[in-house]
Amino acid sequence: MRLAWVIGLAVALTAAICGGIGLSGDAIAYGAVIAAVVVRPDFGRWPLAFYPVLVVLVGLCMAIGVSIGLALAGAPQVFSFGLVAVLMQWLALLLPAKLKMLAGVVAVAGVLPLLGGSPSWSDWGHQLLAISLGLATGTLVQLAFTPSRLRLASSGPHPGAAEPEEAEPPLPERLRAALRSPFFWRKLVVASLALAVGQGVGALTPKYLYFGVVLLLNDAVGDTLLRVRDRMIGVSLGILMPLLVFNAMGMGTLQTGIVMGGTTALVLALGAGEHLRTALISSGVSFIGYGPLVAWYVPNRWLDYLMGCGLALAVGLLLFPDSALRRYARLSADPQANAAVLARLLPAAQEEARWLGRPLPAEAPPPVGR
Repeated sequence: MRLAWVIGLAVALTAAICGGIGLSGDAIAYGAVIAAVVVRPDFGRWPLAFYPVLVVLVGLCMAIGVSIGLALAGAPQVFSFGLVAVLMQWLALLLPAKLKMLAGVVAVAGVLPLLGGSPSWSDWGHQLLAISLGLATGTLVQLAFTPSRLRLASSGPHPGAAEPEEAEPPLPERLRAALRSPFFWRKLVVASLALAVGQGVGALTPKYLYFGVVLLLNDAVGDTLLRVRDRMIGVSLGILMPLLVFNAMGMGTLQTGIVMGGTTALVLALGAGEHLRTALISSGVSFIGYGPLVAWYVPNRWLDYLMGCGLALAVGLLLFPDSALRRYARLSADPQANAAVLARLLPAAQEEARWLGRPLPAEAPPPVGR
């Protein structure tokens, strides 16, 4: 229950601080979600460089979205949205290997200013301030409630710090490799068209088809399936607490903390901790306009995200499909195969086998002579 308490308190404090300095609406929701997801389930610490890098990167991506939204104010939304989506895919190419985990953040942050009304620099400043407050509050609350034994352990050397990192190719070489990859172009084209596809199929919240593509579509089919399962379980669990708490108690700072803490407790009680972050994001999204939107927003958000999952799967299966299961079987039969590569590939291979109803591949034995 410590984790649920810490997340609930961090979110409630962030919402109270944001409201106290005059922020509202989307800004409070962004700050609350960041305060929840920055708390690590193992109570470990993020590297200090993580905080300024995340704030600068999110601020830059949102600034690009605001600039294009203002410059193309008279253009159809699908055009400006598609242009920002393309730019975010190019920007993600520039991220070094240590920041590749933020590629999804880049894709989402760039389009956030285009999802509401008219974008403005005032809203950009408020949202970036709320995100910064969420990062600081979540981190400080976690630190205050970290057990002493974990605090001492986390202050020592990182367990993987002694392992040598693979040399990263220079930027021009990485760019050339990406441009030669059909997977980059596949994702870029589909991301630019996802909003239009959502509107074409009649989705009430077509942005979730875009999120489905940029967050779920991966090079290997197994990785896409793994992310689809996480997304649907997380979204399904994440909408339960807002329905229960906001309908019973109304909306407010206390209720916001109860929702996020309750979502954490529910997910952990069900043994679904690997889906916690997705569930928290889903709960946090429900803060925005919950009252007037609840009758249609929650169920249709689930349905539209399901369509986004379907679009990601269809693209992954029909355009340049790559089977993680077959690749794992081929590599595991090679006695000289890299053990680290096999370990990274195993979850996607097992997920693909699970969906196909085949026996799950076992962990490959260590190569002979190592």
